[in-house]
Amino acid sequence: MRTFVIAAAAVAALTLSSTTFGQQQSGGTADEAKAMLVKAVAAVKADKVKALDMFNKGEGGFKDRDLYVFCANTGDGKIVAVLSNPNAKQLIGTDTRSLKDSTGKAFGEELYAGEQKPEGQFTEVTYLFPRPGVDPTPVKKVSLVTRVGDLGCGVGYYP
Repeated sequence: MRTFVIAAAAVAALTLSSTTFGQQQSGGTADEAKAMLVKAVAAVKADKVKALDMFNKGEGGFKDRDLYVFCANTGDGKIVAVLSNPNAKQLIGTDTRSLKDSTGKAFGEELYAGEQKPEGQFTEVTYLFPRPGVDPTPVKKVSLVTRVGDLGCGVGYYP
C-alpha cells in the first residue's frame, strides 16, 4: 500500500509539473517581446507600408504565440496595426489615449506617452488585456513601446 501511495504521489507530481511547465512555456517572454519589437522597428524603417501590412497579417515573424506588434500614429494616437490579435481588431482607428483596462486604468495614456519619447527609448506599460486566441478575459500584460518615425509601436507579453 505504501508503495502505491508513493507511486501515485510521484505520478501526480510529474503530471502537475509538466502541466505547469507547459503553461509557462506557451506564451512569449519579455526577451522575445523585446526582440520582436526591435525587429519591427527595423521593418518600419525599411518600408513602413509593408511593415504595417505584415504586422496586421501576423506575417514575417510578427505573430508568435501570444506576441504580436501593435502600432499607432504618434500625432493623433490612432491605432493602425493590431489586427493579428482577434480580441483587438475593433481597435483599428481608435485613439490609443482612450484605452482603459477592465479595472479602469488608463493604460492607453501610458502607451501614448511612451510612444512620444525619443526613438530608441523603450517604455514598459503594465495593464490587463485579453490574450489573443485564448480567452477574452483580460489578464496581466506588459507591453514595451517605442517611437519609430511618426509611429509608436509595441509588443506585449503575458507574464
